[in-house]
Amino acid sequence: QARSYVPILRHLCPASAMQRAALLAVLGFAAVGGAAGVALRARRTGQEPDTSCGKGFDNLVQGSQDYYRTAAVELWTHPSHVSDNATFEAEFECWFASMCTTKCGGLPSKADSRKKDLTAKCLSVQVDWLKIWNMFSEEEVKWFKKNYPSNEVQEEGESTVHYKQAMETAKEVNKKELLCLTLFTIDDECVKWPHIRLGK
Repeated sequence: QARSYVPILRHLCPASAMQRAALLAVLGFAAVGGAAGVALRARRTGQEPDTSCGKGFDNLVQGSQDYYRTAAVELWTHPSHVSDNATFEAEFECWFASMCTTKCGGLPSKADSRKKDLTAKCLSVQVDWLKIWNMFSEEEVKWFKKNYPSNEVQEEGESTVHYKQAMETAKEVNKKELLCLTLFTIDDECVKWPHIRLGK
């Protein structure tokens, strides 16, 4: 690409061969830098797999996708959040796919000890997210904080910004539902059934 500049350079600036070579080197570097910028933008626009979403929701087996669909209906019951499962569909699917891909970090199911209480709290519009958070074990808390794809990125003196800001927004707006989805996924063995298993 840099060779195409040669006639132009000779016409505009009849400099020495050494000067022309130096300028060509600069132009060549700019071309390479521009190509690198295009490649970086391509990665940012999703042309490469986003590993923060595991292997991706669409690549999960049909049974796992079906499980999520039933969970998205059963757990989003609060009148002010009932349509958020559609608003933030991509974000919740991303987190669910990440959990399924990693097998929930190998965390054991606690369905026998908490499924009934978890179901009652998750389906109640009176219970807030903190009561669900308090049902997480210490291991589950560490795993969630480490793996949920929304890490803070903050420069000194600047306001907090999150990597994958939409994931952070989805978490903050639907914190209770997201935490319920997380615990149900763990307790349903990440996941072995094509539908969410509510406690009785």
